[in-house]
Amino acid sequence: MDIRPADMQLCAAILRSLESCILGKQEEIQRLLIAVVAGGHVLLEDVPGTGKTQLVKALAKTIGGQFRRIQCNPDLLPTDITGVSIYHPKQEAFIFRPGPVMANILLADEINRATTKTQSALLEAMEEGHVTVDGDTFELPSPFVLLATQNPIEFEGTYTLPEAQLDRFMMKLSLGYPTEDDEHLMVVSNEGIHPSDRVVPMIQIHDMLRFQEQAQQVHIDDAVGKYLVSLVRGTREHAGVMLGASPRAALALARAAKACAYIRQRQFVTPDDVKELAPFVLAHRLLLRTEARMNGLKAEDIIQQVIQLTKVPVRLER
Repeated sequence: MDIRPADMQLCAAILRSLESCILGKQEEIQRLLIAVVAGGHVLLEDVPGTGKTQLVKALAKTIGGQFRRIQCNPDLLPTDITGVSIYHPKQEAFIFRPGPVMANILLADEINRATTKTQSALLEAMEEGHVTVDGDTFELPSPFVLLATQNPIEFEGTYTLPEAQLDRFMMKLSLGYPTEDDEHLMVVSNEGIHPSDRVVPMIQIHDMLRFQEQAQQVHIDDAVGKYLVSLVRGTREHAGVMLGASPRAALALARAAKACAYIRQRQFVTPDDVKELAPFVLAHRLLLRTEARMNGLKAEDIIQQVIQLTKVPVRLER
């Protein structure tokens, strides 16, 4: 399938539509769309009230996908997510009742409030694109994107996401508070209807599949590929890191960089694409040493150090 300039422009139009829902968060919204076009899952970590849920709902509505929401809590069971087989007396057989995971866009709200057993029910869906219930495998709709939220400051009644699950999120994003001007505009223009409720579908879900296929055909030069691998390997060699980014992280960063170039209407990846996305693709995958944490070092700081130490490829003019 050839890359169509018209589709690249349509992707840019979708981005502008989403930016009208959450004021002043153009870069964060663009990264979210990059992850979706790259076929990845996203962890949105932020305090309540910053617009995470509204943004996800607007995204699902814009691309015409089937949207489902799970409100996670300690009582949530794995079958509440995947579905359950129920015995039907008249048919004398077990009938599968699909759970909310059978959707194109799945919002797992406050995912860290679900128990580790329930969280693990999402691992197969995130990696394999299907779920297994009572020995039977059921394919998920395509595309399938999990967008999970969690509150970074509330720890009572929460369960830390295991490293294996964090590694399956392509990106970890944060919206943050709006600027004073944007918040003032929200207050004075409040008409009782959230901007996301006025969003209209711009494409059908099968169009997003086409975008995803085209995005992965974006060219990544050998020198840029080596630069990307050097960044990933640099996290494993850092003195403050006990567990660095995995090969899955390198693949995720490559896919994200291609999607970034695609949305920006380019057919090739630049080192700046890789450098810009590296903190959001790699930081949440790092496991820091105790000494580094005690010294106040954060994963984002380590990524920036690795970026500074890694030589950027430069094409020489002949």
